Parts: sequence; C-alpha cells; structure tokens
Amino acid sequence: MTALDAITLSVIQAALQQACDEMDLTFSRAAFSPVIAEANDRSDGIYSAEDGSLIAQGSQGLPVFVGVMQYSTRTIIEMIRDGRCAPPQEGDIYIVNDPYLGGTHLMDVRFAMPVWRSGQIFCWLSNTGHWPDIGGAVPGGFSASATSVEQEGLRLPPVKLFKRGVLDPEIYAIICSNIRVADQRIGDIKAQAAALMVGRDRLLEILDRYGDETVVHAIAELRRRAAEQMRAHIAPIPDGVYHAKAFVDSDGVVDRPLTIALAVEKRGDTLTFDFGGSSPPCAGPMNSVHATTLSSVYLAMRHIFPDVPISAGAFEPLVVVRPEGTFLDARYPRPVSGCAAEVSQRIAEAVFAAMVQALPDRVTAAPAGSSGNFALGGHDPARGRDYVMYQISGGGYGGNFWHDGLSNGCSTIGISKSPPVEIMEQAYPVLYRHYALREGSGGAGQHRGGFGLAYEVELLRGEARASFVMDHGRTGPQGVRGGSDGAVNEVTVFRDGAAHVPPHLSKEQDIFLRAGDRVCVGTPGGGGYGDPLCRDPELVLRDVRLGYYTPAQAAKLFGVVLDGSGTAIDREATEKRRESAAPLLTPACA
Repeated sequence: MTALDAITLSVIQAALQQACDEMDLTFSRAAFSPVIAEANDRSDGIYSAEDGSLIAQGSQGLPVFVGVMQYSTRTIIEMIRDGRCAPPQEGDIYIVNDPYLGGTHLMDVRFAMPVWRSGQIFCWLSNTGHWPDIGGAVPGGFSASATSVEQEGLRLPPVKLFKRGVLDPEIYAIICSNIRVADQRIGDIKAQAAALMVGRDRLLEILDRYGDETVVHAIAELRRRAAEQMRAHIAPIPDGVYHAKAFVDSDGVVDRPLTIALAVEKRGDTLTFDFGGSSPPCAGPMNSVHATTLSSVYLAMRHIFPDVPISAGAFEPLVVVRPEGTFLDARYPRPVSGCAAEVSQRIAEAVFAAMVQALPDRVTAAPAGSSGNFALGGHDPARGRDYVMYQISGGGYGGNFWHDGLSNGCSTIGISKSPPVEIMEQAYPVLYRHYALREGSGGAGQHRGGFGLAYEVELLRGEARASFVMDHGRTGPQGVRGGSDGAVNEVTVFRDGAAHVPPHLSKEQDIFLRAGDRVCVGTPGGGGYGDPLCRDPELVLRDVRLGYYTPAQAAKLFGVVLDGSGTAIDREATEKRRESAAPLLTPACA
C-alpha cells in the first residue's frame, strides 16, 4: 500500500481518539456509583488483536490504566491461545480484576471485548472502572492491615460476563453474592458494557469510511511515530545514571518505611529504569504488581513529555527491568489494595526525582502523591439501606522551573476528581463541615509547591466503619534544587469528642463511628522548587494577602519581612534577613 498522506493519518488518529473519548463519556454518564459518574475513576482504550498493545486511549481516562489494560488485554489473549480461557464469540465481554494478571487492586474491574470484522477479531476494546466495593474484610476494599489478597475482596480471573451480548446470570449472581450494596452494581456493569459497545460502533464507522487496510496501516504508522517522538525527546538528555529514592510511610502492618530505590540509565535514545535496590515484599497491602509498576513509569514519563501521543510506541524506548524480589513485583498471595492509588505515585515520584536532575526545566518537584483513599461503610436508618462511600481527594503539585505548583490538583496517576460535596451529601448520611485549600501546605521554594486540601466530614446518622489507605503521612512530597518538602498528609478522627490519629498516620481500617463523629483530613502540598530565598518578594506578599501564609511564615520560610500592617514589604529588613541566611542550594539566584 502507498504511504498515507499526513491529513488522512491525522484524521484517523483523531477518530480513534474520539472513539475512546466517547467510551469514557458513556461510562461516566451511565454509571450509578459517584466514584465513576462524578469522579471519573475509569478509562477506556483500543488494543491490538495480536498482542494487546495499546492503540489509543481516552484523553479523559486515568493514565495509570495505560499500562495495566495493555498488560491485562495481552494476558487474556495469551490465555485464550493457551486454552486457559474460553475462546470469544461475537458479543462476548470478559471481566477480570486479578491483580497478578495485569491489574491494579481488586476494586479496579476490567472489561474486555473483541471487535469482529469479516469473521476475524480486528482489535480489542477494554475499560476499567473503580467499583466502590468488591467484598473483603472492610467496606470499600481498602483493608489497611490485610496480609493476603483474599482479605481484600473477590478476585476474578478472565471469565465471560456477557455471552453473545447477554449478561450471564450465574456469573452475575456470584459477583453480587460477594460484594456489599450489590443492587448498585447492575448500573455500573451495564454502563461499562455500554461504553465498549459505543466504542465498537465508532470503530466500525471508521473502518467503513477508510477501509480496513488503511486503518491498519495508520495504526502501525502512529505507533512508529510515537516511538520516534519519544526517542527524539530522550536523545538530548546527557548519557549517565540518575539515582533517586522515594518512601512509602509503612505497609499498614509493620510500622516501618518502604524504600523505592531507582536508577535511571540513559544511553543513546533509551531510558532504562532499575528498581532493584527497593525494599523486599511487604506484609501489608502496599505491594505493587508488575503491571502497575510498569504503568507508573509510563505515566510519569507522560507527565514529562505530554506531547507524545499515547500508544504502545511511546513505551518502546522505556525499558523497565523487572524488580524481582522487591515489593514492586508482587506475587500471589501478597495483598495489593494500596498499589494503584498510592505505591504507583511513589514510583512516579522516584522517576520525577531522578529525571529532574537531567531535565531541570521540564520536571517538577514531587506532587502530593496520594489519592486520599477514605472508605466509609454502614447502614443509613433514614433510608433503610446499606451504603459504601468512597472519597478520593487531590493535593498540591510540585513547583517547577517556570512557576508555582497547582493547588488541589488530581492525583499523579489520573485525572479523576473528588466527587462534588453536594452529590456525596445527597447519596450518603454525611455532612461536610469544612472543605477548603490547606493554606501553607506547599513546600517553600523559588517556585513553591501547590496547596493540598483540608476537609472535615461528619456522620449524621446510624453507625459506620471507616478505613484509610493513604500515604505521605511520615514525610512530605520531596522538594528539589533547594526547595522544601510539602506538608505531610494528616488524618484525625474525632469519636465522642476525643481525637484519634491512626498509628500508621494515614492507614487504618475498621474505625467504628457513631452519629456526630467526624473525620478530618489534610492532604499533602507539593514540594518546592529552588531556593526559597530566591522567591520574588512580591509573590510572597501576594500569598500573604490571599491568606496562604502568615507574615511570620513569610519571614521564616522565604526571608521576606513585611511592615507592621502586614500589607507591604519592608525592603531593607528583607534584604538584611536574606543576606544573613545561609543559601539553601546556590550562592545566587538565577
């Protein structure tokens, strides 16, 4: 076939992207659970029929699912070929959430459906949605002290949930018999299936319009160009090895930090990521399966080079050495509920800390790096029904070479957002007494980190059980190039008026609550970038006027002295204070 012209290639690329975006939109609009319908904790994509390689993914889907859906789709294809999984027929949809078969934690449930063309499978469509409960020891699945995956919930190998387009009532009954609030799952299941069907229809329209051969050629060319573009970005980086570390507070069982030790070797136009020096497998749920570890590296590089189109080609120059013997390569039966939402972000933080050494003008200081997983399950006596509430929350992004970090941004691993307070209060027996920026939480720097979130939620009626699997409660997000770390994550539970702080700071399960009890959370701020004494005094004054810092903090953190009214800069006093302070990193500001 002759080479595609640039316009046709671009149009096909946009059409594939649009098909994925429509799947995302359909999934969210039809789902019942607020975590999907409002928070958009889901993703959709198109994958190769040959090996499950990523062709396109929705722009509004979670980046962390980029690698895992490619991995899980490939696993399904291999299991079908090996006879370990029933072969597909037209209209079949497989369901799988087994972390060790290319997943994350059990709550992230994946559907996969082949798209048929002329009696052959042209490609696979796959999506992932976070179900608010999958059974297990605690409501919501975030068992902070689980020591085996069975304690975390129902684990599903690839099985056909839909057979020739019809929901299998027996498989559905097994699922509903093992999870809480089962009546809501039919809405999420049908939404997830509907998204795939919309994607199938849009893809067939593309094939009808341009022809199968042209689209196949375009997919191959797009993959080649993505790899070429990523290599072009990598090539100017100085050859060498860049080292970094990041830390997980604890595994929820043993109160001791876990270390992520990363060495990034750059040679030519390839980056090799080696986590071999990391901590061994842990007892608690902060292990990461291999697919999540891979995806965490991919999404971190996506943050650094966002202009490279998402496809399998973009990953080709990124070599991740399998970290065997560490907690970043979990094997059955290690518990993994914290891998997707927390450990993945520590992995990304290690990548940022290494790459900022090589690309100081492109890479930020560490972001908040926690999804703020807070699950609350109980019975609402006013409505006469059980519920499982799942709250995710944002935090500050790190400062960078050009500007301050974003405040209350979404987690590093996705674009999911906190569900609106009004929706949560409508759906569950809770009242949000406070919901605001967490002033002062950004790490000081020439460009400070963004601020986290502070909220307080009260249980209005009935009894409930609260569980937390968060992180960055022991150490804050790393500052870089002389910048300070962001504020740590803080969790306090008030029961009968007495304050309770989890022994593991941001991890605990099964905290019993009665009406009137409250949960207070302060999410981390981003790390600072550069020497705080080099920050423009006018920016410090602006932050004070906005209430982000007090005049005392302005003097202590940035060496900026305000006059007696706190509304203007005392230039002479500021100059003297900065001259007397030892530089944090460099003798002069850039």
